[in-house]
Amino acid sequence: MYTGTHSWWRKLTLAAAALLVLGGQPAKAQKVILQGYWWDYWNSNYPNGWANYIALLAPRLKAMGIDAVWLPPSIKNGNQGNGYSPFDNYDLGDKYQKGFTATRLGTKDELLRAVAVLHANGIEVVQDIVLNHNDGAGSQTGAGGQDPAAWEDYSTSKYKNFRYVSYSKPASAEDAANYLARNGRFSKNWQNFNPNPGNNSTSGDWNAVYFGPDVSYYNGSYGQSSNAAYNPVQGADYMRNGVRDWLVWYKKQEGFDGVRMDAVKHFPDFASEDFLYNLQSNAGWASGGATMFAVGEWVGSSGQMDGWVANVQNRAGTFDFSLRNGLYSIVSGGGNFDLGSLPGYQQGTRVVNINGTYVHRTVPFVNNHDTFRPTTDANGNYTGWNTGSELAPHIDPFDPRLSAAYAAALAVDGSPQIFFEDLFNVGSTSKRYSHLPTSTTDLPVRDDLNNLIWCHQNLHFKDGAYKVRYQAADHLVIERSTKAIIGINDNYSAWQNNTVSCDFAPGTVLKDYSGANGTATVTVSASQTVSINTPPCNGTASGGRRGYSVWAPTGIGTNYTRAAMATTQEWELADDLGDSHASSLKQGGQLPASSTAYRTAGRIYVASGKTVTYNLFPTDATRSLTVEVVSSTGTILSSKTGTGNLNGTYAPTADGWLTLRAKNASTTNPAQRAFVKAIYTAPAVLNTTAMRETTVTATAKETAALGADLAVYPNPTASDRIDVVIQSPKEMTATLHLIDLLGRPVHEQSMRLYPGSTEQRLSVTRTLPAGVYQLTVPELNLSRKVVVK
Repeated sequence: MYTGTHSWWRKLTLAAAALLVLGGQPAKAQKVILQGYWWDYWNSNYPNGWANYIALLAPRLKAMGIDAVWLPPSIKNGNQGNGYSPFDNYDLGDKYQKGFTATRLGTKDELLRAVAVLHANGIEVVQDIVLNHNDGAGSQTGAGGQDPAAWEDYSTSKYKNFRYVSYSKPASAEDAANYLARNGRFSKNWQNFNPNPGNNSTSGDWNAVYFGPDVSYYNGSYGQSSNAAYNPVQGADYMRNGVRDWLVWYKKQEGFDGVRMDAVKHFPDFASEDFLYNLQSNAGWASGGATMFAVGEWVGSSGQMDGWVANVQNRAGTFDFSLRNGLYSIVSGGGNFDLGSLPGYQQGTRVVNINGTYVHRTVPFVNNHDTFRPTTDANGNYTGWNTGSELAPHIDPFDPRLSAAYAAALAVDGSPQIFFEDLFNVGSTSKRYSHLPTSTTDLPVRDDLNNLIWCHQNLHFKDGAYKVRYQAADHLVIERSTKAIIGINDNYSAWQNNTVSCDFAPGTVLKDYSGANGTATVTVSASQTVSINTPPCNGTASGGRRGYSVWAPTGIGTNYTRAAMATTQEWELADDLGDSHASSLKQGGQLPASSTAYRTAGRIYVASGKTVTYNLFPTDATRSLTVEVVSSTGTILSSKTGTGNLNGTYAPTADGWLTLRAKNASTTNPAQRAFVKAIYTAPAVLNTTAMRETTVTATAKETAALGADLAVYPNPTASDRIDVVIQSPKEMTATLHLIDLLGRPVHEQSMRLYPGSTEQRLSVTRTLPAGVYQLTVPELNLSRKVVVK
């Protein structure tokens, strides 16, 4: 996400795009990354449960050859939005605050399960992290969020008190006094944001208030709230230290493998370098290593992006917005773009040598959630474009030159990013929000992109050195030395055929793995030249291929596989983490003094027959503790008791949830924090029924017996402010139906319920006529009249 100015496309001469070789060396460490969401991502089958959706999609992604999935921001927002309004760093969908527990991705349990299922399919997880701002200060109603002493930034109305619920201080009311007494970890005050006494500036990319409140990572940006009851002393480098500690916790807790850093232009490079170093080299067992995938979103020129990469000491690359300018020109130019100039658009710092391994740091891309903002009808079909909110002009996935753009992005150096709405058609099926991710009919794949990914992976493009072999207005030919030759053609109707030099041995027979040339083959000449024939973009080639060909030696079949990976996740039991509210997951809390009461660390979703290793790490190694693995019915399956670090294993006999919990083994023990870690393997394939296990329809008799209830307030109400409170006996997903007196549906909305009360405002997008309506919750057999005035 980015707001600001950008410099548009520079035109390079053909001479500037001379032969490009990485020191004659193949660049080996790279990934094909799917952005696993779009801007307003949602699926009505899994409301506020995108993690479940991704877990179901994982086997299809594995079959395509996807190496990694980029997940949206997963910490609690001030609303159940798409993640770019971060509120509580330490809430991954387990704490009841702001009137809900789950994030748009789901509960913390579901998020961790999705990570484990992706790993079981051999797919790494790239977590989006937002580090430049926080949002939503205050309780569910906003109470307590404003600090009257805050310096004015003319953007946030001084809402800069950030206080969070915790295990010891759950939300018991939504008034200012309750909010300002909450003592969850990493509270924030107005001095932690721009402007402040330690950084009295609101100018420049690092200091300007773009999103608000914008974080200040300077040494002197710390101080006290003027009106909070819970007001711990802050010290120098408060935000930088706090974010560093949180990121290490985050990586251990979720178990992600790499990061995408949002809007890195808007906070200091020294902070980015600090955070990347700690994720890669100072996170204990969770350290990702020097080659850990990391990419920053810097929107600017090639030189500016290269400058940021240098400033973070090559610990991350950037999305290649410079190359993307050229890829956009392929499409917008309608065949008039000088295709041969495209290699010159690439940023300079693309591949780095890390201890002898050439690592692709740059990320070529065609679209992402910020460049792609369609307007849609009620079924999600494209009706136009919201260009005013696009970071850069979109590339329409239905444009015939999309395949040529992706062929280039996959051929050049870098770890290419595939956008969800480019790979999958969700723009013309009338099922954008209602499809099942497991259905190839409901969620069809664009075959050209599927083929290009297959070619990239099974022909091992990036194991070959990058060489530009031919450049002309309508034909660009790139060789990945002795691996493949990729032809790209942006002409709509004319084939392009050119003889090029190559590194393949004389006599090597090459075939077109795109299928555009049918069964035809070509043979490398004695002088190591070969004829490359590339189809136009109109889809008339064999197999309907558009604008690309991929030539490699005959006889290559599917050979690219990634082994299943186990998942390691660690929970910290502490009173300033987790939440004890009845509507939360009730995880966290330190082991209480003089008590053998259990504290739940969390849950894992395990595969039958795959051994689970679990560990408990105390902070006081002299006291006897117990750690247990418990079934979904409460049966203790495995346990260890003793002093010091405790280690155990358990072999599950069925797929399903296991709970990890710990306690003091003696009532004479004092309170203490503890850490519980699990190493396990999830099932690679989950069935739809299992993913909906909390959506249970109750009978009328059960509803009455369990005390379910539905309230609407205020009532009478305005049509744009219908607030509901549902009392539920269990965790489940329910659908609210609003019906007029003629029985016509006027609004439908899904919401996740938790044991106890769940509050939510109906997101009615049109003005309802005054009158009487019926609000029903079929799953709980509840119904109430609503009067709209």
